[in-house]
Formats: sequence, structure tokens, C-alpha cells
Amino acid sequence: MNKLTRLLKHRWLDASDTRRAVPDDMAQRLSQRIAASEGRHSGEVRLCIEAALPLGDLWRIGPAAPLKTVVRERAIRWFARLGVWDTEQNNGVLIYLLLAEHAIEFVADRALARRVDTAQWQAIVDRLGQRLHSGEFEDGLTQALEEVSALLVRHFPAEPGAVNSNELPDAVVRT
Repeated sequence: MNKLTRLLKHRWLDASDTRRAVPDDMAQRLSQRIAASEGRHSGEVRLCIEAALPLGDLWRIGPAAPLKTVVRERAIRWFARLGVWDTEQNNGVLIYLLLAEHAIEFVADRALARRVDTAQWQAIVDRLGQRLHSGEFEDGLTQALEEVSALLVRHFPAEPGAVNSNELPDAVVRT
């Protein structure tokens, strides 16, 4: 895709597109699923859906910074902005979708990243991508949340009788 086409595509999309992809009622159900998930483990999960990249990121895309790299860096910035890196046990996960590029990134904090290999994350991303491509946004995101939750339960199960503090909001970020 040439730079002008990409620029127009990203300038055309905005937060209203994320709300069409994930309407308020779906966002509420996904938030409830995140909250239920977090009751079973000590990790934190955030879901961020962004319509388009900011202009500064768009200009960087090229031979020195391929699209995949720019999207990954954007997801990492959201990871930091949302405080996912700042959880007590360093076991937060960000699921990031960039609608303009049909891109998916998972960013796991260091404690979880040490326990889950890249192939496992990629398998979840691939399944989510297939579901999104088929128009199954809610089912795909629900499945991805369940798979992430299963990893967190395996590696960071909730301690019986312990109070599991909710360190981060469960709300879906749509921008």
C-alpha cells in the first residue's frame, strides 16, 4: 500500500469506527468477561481497540520501520499508557487491535512473557484474526480473552481465600 493510500485510510477512520466495530453493549459484555476472568487469576487484562495510527506513526512506516514494527511499538505505548506494566506481579496483558490495518498485537508483562512462548501468543492472535476476518468480533474477542485467561490461571492462579484486588479498569478502551 502506498503512503498516500495508507494516510487517507488512517485519516478516514476515527473513534466512531471503533464504536461501530465494538458497540457499547458489546464493550460492556467484554468488560464483564474481563472482570470475571480476573477473578480466577492475579493478572490484569486490558483490551484496546484503536481506529487508526496517529500521523507521526504513519510517517515512520517504511523500509527502516516496517508496518509490523510500528504497530508493535504503538501497542507497547498503549501498554504503558494504560499502566498494564505497573501491576504488582508484572503479569498484565494488553490485547490491541488496530482497525485501519487489521492488525492484532498482544503485549504481556515480563512475568507472564517469561512463561508463555511466542508461538502460544501467535496461535491466539491467529485464531482471533480468523474470527475478526469472518466478522465475529464479539465471539473472537471472547475466545481470545478466555485463552489469555487460561494462560493466566495456569501461571498465576487466584489464591484461595485471598482478596484479588482489581489493579486496572476492566473497561474496553475504544479510540
